[in-house]
Amino acid sequence: MKSFFLILMSSVFLFTSAQNKQSYKIYDQNGKIASYNDVINSSQKADMLLFGEYHDNSVAHWLELEITKDLFGKKLLVLGAEMLEADNQKQVNQYLNGEINQKKLDSTARLWPNYKTDYKPLVDFAKENKIDFIATNIPRRFASLVFKNGFEALEKLSDEEKIWIAPLPILYDATLPGYAKMAQEMGGHGGENLPKAQASKDATMAYFINKYRKENSLFIHYNGSYHSDNFEGINWYLKQQNPTLKIVTIATVSQNNISKLESEYLGKANFIIVIDEDATKTY
Repeated sequence: MKSFFLILMSSVFLFTSAQNKQSYKIYDQNGKIASYNDVINSSQKADMLLFGEYHDNSVAHWLELEITKDLFGKKLLVLGAEMLEADNQKQVNQYLNGEINQKKLDSTARLWPNYKTDYKPLVDFAKENKIDFIATNIPRRFASLVFKNGFEALEKLSDEEKIWIAPLPILYDATLPGYAKMAQEMGGHGGENLPKAQASKDATMAYFINKYRKENSLFIHYNGSYHSDNFEGINWYLKQQNPTLKIVTIATVSQNNISKLESEYLGKANFIIVIDEDATKTY
């Protein structure tokens, strides 16, 4: 009987351990454990929430939707995303207003290959709840021009094309660690212009976030984590436009062991979501 009891208790312990296995944990910028509610409460007090994601991470995409749902009703929301480019705003608005269906949006807007699995749920949430959804990114062909020929290439755009980018000239600080590291890693192979192309994206996203934000609202922006990590990128450009903005940033990282934040990620954002590296990838 005693042996049976020990076996039973061991089975219960193993089952409970399996049930409690977590796919992610949240830390603050100092590496201390934070809760999901900490993210919600901090975001409610902010003007903007920059959610830095891994584009292929299923847990990050799920959290984006859940956080958005849980902030809805607590504060007026405006949503926006790197994954939609500014010159497709008309099509996005038509979809939100029910003027075109998903098939038409697919054929008229430049949607990412993982749009239907990863970003459509966010856009549909906005549609269902009559929330503005802003296409914030610079058209990729313009960022490509910067990569090939520097910021000067943007001056040659037509007046109509210039409404889809940040106002010229684009402010640029090559000494910002993120841009400097990018240039160093590229060396002589586009090293000078690659961070400028990145900056053209960051500046444009910040411009449209600030342009379409509303008083007493929260603008939630979904972007690759590298666009807002270390309070640079979009965050830096927003602060140049308005230093008084209250911005909360989230960074996504992946670790084999999520029980402690690795030192290299300290200070990466206000909140760092550590996701088990075995989590399902969406592509």
